[in-house]
Amino acid sequence: MTVEGTVSGLEERVVGRAWMVRLDPADRGGAAVRVSCGRPACAPQVLPSAAVGRTAAVAHLATHLRAAPGPRPEASCACRAEECHTHVRADGPRDRAPALRCGGPVVLAVINDRQGRWWQALECCARCAAAHPSAKIVATAPAAAPRPAAGRAPAAGARGSASPPPAPVGPHFSHASSAPAPMPVPVPRAAPAPRTKPRRNRRTGKIAQRFVPHDLHPIALRDELIELGNLFRAYQERPEPDLEQLAELHSRKAKAFRTWAEVTGETELRLDAERAEQAAAAALLQHQQRTGQSPVGEGEVTNRLLPGLTQWEHARTVLAHVAEHTPLPGPEARLMTVMLTLRSALTGTGNLVGQDVKGLPLTEPEELIGRLVDSGWLSIPGTADDLLASRPESPTPITIPSLMPDDDGQGPFDFGRKTRPKLSGWAQRVVGDKKLRKKKTPAATRLLALALAVRTTTDGRLGPEGEGIDLAVLTSWCAVEPDELEPLVEQLTVADWLEEAAVTDGRLTGRLAERVLQVSCPLP
Repeated sequence: MTVEGTVSGLEERVVGRAWMVRLDPADRGGAAVRVSCGRPACAPQVLPSAAVGRTAAVAHLATHLRAAPGPRPEASCACRAEECHTHVRADGPRDRAPALRCGGPVVLAVINDRQGRWWQALECCARCAAAHPSAKIVATAPAAAPRPAAGRAPAAGARGSASPPPAPVGPHFSHASSAPAPMPVPVPRAAPAPRTKPRRNRRTGKIAQRFVPHDLHPIALRDELIELGNLFRAYQERPEPDLEQLAELHSRKAKAFRTWAEVTGETELRLDAERAEQAAAAALLQHQQRTGQSPVGEGEVTNRLLPGLTQWEHARTVLAHVAEHTPLPGPEARLMTVMLTLRSALTGTGNLVGQDVKGLPLTEPEELIGRLVDSGWLSIPGTADDLLASRPESPTPITIPSLMPDDDGQGPFDFGRKTRPKLSGWAQRVVGDKKLRKKKTPAATRLLALALAVRTTTDGRLGPEGEGIDLAVLTSWCAVEPDELEPLVEQLTVADWLEEAAVTDGRLTGRLAERVLQVSCPLP
């Protein structure tokens, strides 16, 4: 039964139940609280803190709710007796709102204040419960049985009782003299017009300035071409390129165009398929170069220590600068110059410890450092022995005046601060290769390893497009005579750095071993 009462109906109903559990201070300035209940049989409790009091108050109210009977369908809102805002008009505190403000089934609800100082259980209608923001419905009253009619209905078989005449069929009017209207005569329906056969949805599209015919078969080919056209147009609207996705689109286009050419016999479609295959290969290669990867085998890639074309070019730039500005002759001086240049490339200053120098294949490191200082190319605060004795916790500062920026702030290199340590780590990885150290290869062999690492293809073949490297370039870089180069190549082969090495027509051909592909910097 729902409460949708009138003024007279409310007077016949019982007032809903309501009781409250409160939390009040037990004494001034203390932490103790008093829990009191509106039920007469409940005695107050004094508890040590507000948190304990709230827990006890909620538990006390829950005990009453479990023991109390459910809400009564005939009860009126308990909040009406307390003149809540739901039942009081805004123009006067005693002017009650119409009874139709109540509605819905009678419920047993619990409301509380935000500060947790009191909790009240009351019987009210669902509409009044919804008016309280903190109200929680505990139980809902079942629907009451309908009330019997005011007068007793006459028996069906009583004498003198005549059943009322059946209502006239059809429309009738309130005027007494008007006769019932005759039944309308049904009008035969007209025969439905024959339906025309709906036109088939002719799906068309466009790809590579070509319209895809709607009647192209197989249908899967037509749908693939239309989808590819949409994907290419969506790719052109991307804010940044995705070369891997572009390569996949070109690969799908090549396959679809090849099938299209077989269906129609058009030569131009076959040529477009070949161009799409080339575009897919080029996009994939660019993606691998930008991410520092290169194809090794079927589905395999190499993760390089220096990822991307930009850092590979920076490595070649540093080596070319060292080749032109080495202050002393000989491979040991050049190798030392490479490592010190990478340590202080941006500002002309850096830090060095003794282990950095002792790890290089130098015969007389103290003498070499002294010669570099005497030439003016290197400046250190102490002696060479102090530098060799320095440890990581107290490194030796070094200065290379030729690398310091000029008045305009420009130096010989244009890479950033984050790139310099990557380049230095890359060179240290090449020069300090484990197998090169175990074979005790000299400085010239380490220089040759650096030269080959920056002159390969993506799959490790030496020279641009695998055509080999000019021997004159290698001998000049390694600071050795032409007849001394072949033993260096042999040492790299023994150290599993080179494979298939051969000297033909003044060029060194071959490929880097798979284990060192990660330190290579392929040519563009």
